[in-house]
Amino acid sequence: MGDPSYSEKPRLHYAGDFTWNSMSGRSVRLRSVPIQSLSELERARLQEVAFYQLQQDCDLGCQITIPKDGQKRKKSLRKKLDSLGKEKNKDKEFIPQAFGMPLSQVIANDRAYKLKQDLQREEQKDASSDFVSSLLPFGNKKQNKELSSSNSSLSSTSETPNESTSPNTPEPAPRARRRGAMSVDSITDLDDNQSRLLEALQLSLPAEAQSKKEKARDKKLSLNPIYRQVPRLVDSCCQHLEKHGLQTVGIFRVGSSKKRVRQLREEFDRGVDVCLEEEHSVHDVAALLKEFLRDMPDPLLTRELYTAFINTLLLEPEEQLGTLQLLIYLLPPCNCDTLHRLLQFLSIVARHADDNVSKDGQEVTGNKMTSLNLATIFGPNLLHKQKSSDKEYSVQSSARAEESTAIIAVVQKMIENYEALFMVPPDLQNEVLISLLETDPDVVDYLLRRKASQSSTSSVLPAAGQACSQSPASDFTP
Repeated sequence: MGDPSYSEKPRLHYAGDFTWNSMSGRSVRLRSVPIQSLSELERARLQEVAFYQLQQDCDLGCQITIPKDGQKRKKSLRKKLDSLGKEKNKDKEFIPQAFGMPLSQVIANDRAYKLKQDLQREEQKDASSDFVSSLLPFGNKKQNKELSSSNSSLSSTSETPNESTSPNTPEPAPRARRRGAMSVDSITDLDDNQSRLLEALQLSLPAEAQSKKEKARDKKLSLNPIYRQVPRLVDSCCQHLEKHGLQTVGIFRVGSSKKRVRQLREEFDRGVDVCLEEEHSVHDVAALLKEFLRDMPDPLLTRELYTAFINTLLLEPEEQLGTLQLLIYLLPPCNCDTLHRLLQFLSIVARHADDNVSKDGQEVTGNKMTSLNLATIFGPNLLHKQKSSDKEYSVQSSARAEESTAIIAVVQKMIENYEALFMVPPDLQNEVLISLLETDPDVVDYLLRRKASQSSTSSVLPAAGQACSQSPASDFTP
């Protein structure tokens, strides 16, 4: 079916069946996409859409709130005493960069360290360029000096996204360092008179994604996918274990060297650029990953959503997965991205649990870590109300045993269905665009053009199975 002919300039409107007609006359049909391919603004609106659907359509028997990113918790008496003790030894102590910190702060620390490294590299390049120039004749020296200065000014305003991106997530556009700057692909798609869109393209750091007023927040959020917000410690540990530990029997259950784990922990906490190599023990790295998740001030699935996640088990089996998906959409982007990376890794570990035979006929021993075993180990670290004392455990042992079984069941379901959980279906994307259409039609038109552009790029690639993670962003016809 062709597009209807217009006697006037085509207007932006929803044509039904998850299909939109853009201002350029293109027809864009929405398809399921990975959540990380959505823009920063779309992800913020998706939180609101998911929150509304959970309240209207899901009877979880508890109050649901959108978790706040990096909100402060009340310190326990023990922690207050520990912090007072540390004040006395300020010279000997250092400010942690990874362990026991809010997740958004850990990622901000990683980003600051990366920017510092990039700046040092640029300074080294400039210094070596100046040295080479000094060896050349005066005319060439002057020319090279100007060229070096020009290159330096260009490189200082750009930044590459997180290099270790998920294989199922499109490479995000490079982000600019200065606030208010725009990515190059945004500029080429804009008309000169789209002032509101220029305002909406103000970029922000992940830690700034929460704002006092939604309207002010929306103007600060990017219209392009934000870089993946996963702590380098988590990503480094997962990569190391994927490379060296998948055939290790009892990974996460066999003991580690406390001394070596403490040393790795201190290196990450000091902001050292730790490179996990083959000589690092698989069990040490596994213990380090567990310690990081256990020591987070707020669990990855957040305390606000604890009861909601547990109560999904009270729903009909066919409703449980969709409700878990909506709850995941409520998580702050840093929690959502880190959870995706962790579940992706645990899914890979579970696929290597059983013994099998390699292509050359050799018997390969499985690691024996099924999704149930992994959920038993990681569940209490990902989902809990608060870290309780041994006394509380003894007083409420039967109730806690029940909750522990529920936690394990929820996390096991996440490990086994992680790919589907992080895909955003067309109906929810549609709700996001409709909510934006009321206030910013120019923004919706830009997002549709980006989806159409992604679709045309992916259509050039050879077909690759029917996996949901391979679904294009949209179909479009000019």
